[in-house]
Amino acid sequence: MAIIPIDLAGRSYDVRVNEGLIASLPDHCGSLLRKKRVPIVTDNNVAHHWREQVDYALSASGFEPRWRILPPGEGSKSWTGLSETVDWLLSEEVERGDHIIALGGGVIGDLTGFAASILKRGCGFIQVPTTLLAQVDSSVGGKTAINTSAGKNLVGAFHQPALVLADLDALGTLPRRERLAGYAEVIKYGILGDAEFFGWCEENGAAVVAGDSEAQHYAVTRSVAAKARIVAEDERETTGARALLNLGHTFGHALEAQTGFSDRLLHGEAVALGMVLAARFSARKGYISNGDAERIAHAIGASGLPTEITSLGLNCGGQTLADHMLHDKKMDAGTLPFVLLRSIGDAILDKDVALNDVADFLQEQLGAA
Repeated sequence: MAIIPIDLAGRSYDVRVNEGLIASLPDHCGSLLRKKRVPIVTDNNVAHHWREQVDYALSASGFEPRWRILPPGEGSKSWTGLSETVDWLLSEEVERGDHIIALGGGVIGDLTGFAASILKRGCGFIQVPTTLLAQVDSSVGGKTAINTSAGKNLVGAFHQPALVLADLDALGTLPRRERLAGYAEVIKYGILGDAEFFGWCEENGAAVVAGDSEAQHYAVTRSVAAKARIVAEDERETTGARALLNLGHTFGHALEAQTGFSDRLLHGEAVALGMVLAARFSARKGYISNGDAERIAHAIGASGLPTEITSLGLNCGGQTLADHMLHDKKMDAGTLPFVLLRSIGDAILDKDVALNDVADFLQEQLGAA
């Protein structure tokens, strides 16, 4: 088992990566489960695969699992989903010293973490991410949020979990499309800060997506270690270091908004497209070569992820996509910083990007220039 510490002042916790963690949940949670009743938030898909095992593991250790099972998808990460979850937690008499288990992907982790952050001014929670994307990204670092009509993740809080259990067995239950979406966040760590790992991804990305256990263990462990270093340096995204993790997200969120934050475009697919766009825009600005930009596009495309926004069949122009960026939560004093690339493995935060230039670039990418 790999154990990666997230070192924060006074609030450090571990991310554990291995097979069999869900089946042995009480052994890992230890004293964090201090009462007989254990509140668990999940969705229907995850409950189908894991409820029986969790029930057995907790009951055998003298606990009483209490379930809140939500519909899968971004629709649950809403004001209504938050309100109803908080009301349920209150009805379960959750106290500030208790820990809620978030069992699921990024939607469940974000919603549960945000509910925990505001319940009685902050109670504990444990992340048990069941998707590749959540294991390498959203479960680590304490960002929690819900979506609103104005955009994605615009209402939330920084609230660190007490423990993260990344069970690799859960990845075997995922459809290939979900594994691909998670892989986008894996290769991101190579593109933004680790050229050696990017090279490893070029050679082994297909094995990660196909379910090779050794490749998945390495990919998850290396990705979490990379994020741990960045989060420890810049927990609340104030110095610019953590902002580099947003590589591909500014472009990607605009595409998600245009497709209605729906299953038409999964978050990881949007990030993959966003990273290709960020690389090509970096080349357009003269930061990297066109060759490096297309090497990134090829590596992403070789895994099976989308690389061309024309594949989405969007009925809009570049200006419409750029307008979505005006609602980005990273807007500061009327400007929007972009994560761009000086080279593969060397990302920078560019605070001098004109959105009209971005709109022109996106129009070209849409093939309507």
